[in-house]
Amino acid sequence: LDSSDAMLNRDVGIGGGQDDADSFDGSDRCSTYRLHADEETKLPFPDGTFDLVLSSASIHWVNDLPGLLAEAKRVLKPDGCLMFAMIGGSTLSELRSSLVLAEMERDGGVSTHVGPFVDFADVGTLLTAAGFTLPTVDIDTIKLGYPNAMVLMEHLQRMGEGNACASRRGTTNAGDRTGPRMGTDAFLSAACIYDSMYKLEVDDGVYDNDSVEASVQIIYAIGWTPHESQQKPLDRGSATRKVGEDVVVEETKAD
Repeated sequence: LDSSDAMLNRDVGIGGGQDDADSFDGSDRCSTYRLHADEETKLPFPDGTFDLVLSSASIHWVNDLPGLLAEAKRVLKPDGCLMFAMIGGSTLSELRSSLVLAEMERDGGVSTHVGPFVDFADVGTLLTAAGFTLPTVDIDTIKLGYPNAMVLMEHLQRMGEGNACASRRGTTNAGDRTGPRMGTDAFLSAACIYDSMYKLEVDDGVYDNDSVEASVQIIYAIGWTPHESQQKPLDRGSATRKVGEDVVVEETKAD
């Protein structure tokens, strides 16, 4: 399911065929279909439809994330699982810092150029607030190498991962274009700052002076819909032993 028809069908026929069944190995074991729909509205499925809901590196584009998580819980069966990977808040921190420094120097102010991302510490709270139990959250930071900042920004543009904030510089709150989003001086200054400050670290303390690094933070999370079979904490005050009673301390005498 995706609100973008182009993204939804970008890999159709990638295996040489025209049908979804020919698009990937093992598709004969599990039938699939593609649904073009808005993920920020009520999902077009009855309550308790699925055992598993998956999302891979896409929900950072969703504006109403609490609403989407609530809908995912609604369409899951009891003891169903929501599993997703999403882009985290520390992604492109180098680019963000370079743009801030450049705009402060050239324009005397700052504006948003890197899209907002969810902070790692908030994911567990979002899952719990949506009604999921046993939330598990993990994180991974990947360092990517690029020849320079210009190539990085070109790749972001070609991936469709540019700044989509409605209130970004040069636009109205409705997203209409009103003027240039960033001056050439500030843009070139940001690229130079990036190239000088964020060299690619190839080993501990060893840097490649011909490359720059870009950080991508991936947040992995799992949540379950409530079910009576799931483990639950005991009532407060029901413990019969103290923590110290199960701790063994070994003393070693000095020679």
